[in-house]
Amino acid sequence: MKKDVDDYLQEGIYGAKETKPAERKRFLGSLRERIVFALTKGQVMRAKGLAELEAEIKSHPDAKLLLNGDISYRFLKDYRLLADKYGVHSTSISNREAETEIGAVLTYDHAIDKEQIFLEEKEETNEEDKPEAISVTRFLKKIFTGK
Repeated sequence: MKKDVDDYLQEGIYGAKETKPAERKRFLGSLRERIVFALTKGQVMRAKGLAELEAEIKSHPDAKLLLNGDISYRFLKDYRLLADKYGVHSTSISNREAETEIGAVLTYDHAIDKEQIFLEEKEETNEEDKPEAISVTRFLKKIFTGK
């Protein structure tokens, strides 16, 4: 398809046309089909997924690590060090107009179509949160406090 003058003017005024802009905003400029592994902001700030990310970096040494620039450097430091350790390029992406829950993305410049890209967190349950424990706690509280 040949570009005409109107196409050049539109591109000059509004910038180059971008495929899937909503997906690119969510995944720090990358597309879902290119992603090897992704962590949410909360996971990055709690240092979750470092071991899993390391395993993925070892398996995909040609990928690059995109980090959400809206997260404080102190939370991103370990992820950057991990990328440096294996010679993987890492970049902070800051886009003030786009709001995303994604904190880190290991990605390629081409499609790989990996099905499972997110860290699956195991639910941590406290003994005190179980219904039986709550009723026992209430029972003991009644005995000792009389209430």
